Amino acid sequence: MEFIREPGRIYAGSSKKPEAYIQYELVENGVIKATSTVVLESLRGHGVAKLLLDELADVARQDGLKIIPVCSYVVTAFKRYKEYEDVIYHA
Repeated sequence: MEFIREPGRIYAGSSKKPEAYIQYELVENGVIKATSTVVLESLRGHGVAKLLLDELADVARQDGLKIIPVCSYVVTAFKRYKEYEDVIYHA
């Protein structure tokens, strides 16, 4: 699956009607907030949400950012997978 990165969103499919996306916003210098992860029902169960989070984590690493998990998927993934420890924002 190919993902397209744009400011505030990483998605698959068309820009106007993505099949899956993760949204984020800049909170302050060096910190972003992952606000929403959406995957069409037909793609669920195939690890697409995790792939989206992997892309967001790559963006964070490349840009020296930390992520505040807000959406339920990212909150759960940050607890489940240790591979994101380096990008988690700790207040």
